[in-house]
Amino acid sequence: PRRGTWFALTQGTMGIDIKAGGRKATAKSGRTAPVSENLYLRLLVKLYRFLARRTDAKFNKVVLKRLFSSRVNRPPLSIKNIAKFMEREGNEGKTAVVISTVTDDVRFLEVPKLTICALRFTHTARARILQAGGECLTLDQLALRSPEGEDTVLLRGCKSHRESAKHFGAPGTPHSHVKPFVRSKGRKFEKARGRRASRGYRN
Repeated sequence: PRRGTWFALTQGTMGIDIKAGGRKATAKSGRTAPVSENLYLRLLVKLYRFLARRTDAKFNKVVLKRLFSSRVNRPPLSIKNIAKFMEREGNEGKTAVVISTVTDDVRFLEVPKLTICALRFTHTARARILQAGGECLTLDQLALRSPEGEDTVLLRGCKSHRESAKHFGAPGTPHSHVKPFVRSKGRKFEKARGRRASRGYRN
């Protein structure tokens, strides 16, 4: 062996240093606290940590876990979708709880009276909910009203509705509907071989 390797072997510097007891292959993954340093979010986490610990309600544990989530894992929900869920049988008169942003939908013409609790409301969404006679609650107000999540419907948005999700996968392969990254959509852009039957073949 080379001199450097022999020196390393004789000095006993090989191997990695692991903590006593070894590494735990079944260690829990996932967040145990939010990465965000937002003071108000941190206060909500403090509140729901207490409620999750001191009550048996699973609702508080789920809310706490969702408060830890990154923004990608907290997709927004529109008032149109919230209204659709709240129309379902058994949901009348309950409070919709969304651990993300509630957004407006201009295609939704008549907003019903809704009681919604969320982390954030966009300006227009809040205005339309209040104009319809509804309520916009914060999570600390909800904790006072229903500390165990009674008469609430916990909702969340769809993660795959992001623009970036349309590009996941391999575009141009047979039966693939993946959106390619193209500079512009037109006759001259990625419309030749493989895209038109008259140019070799079409996928």
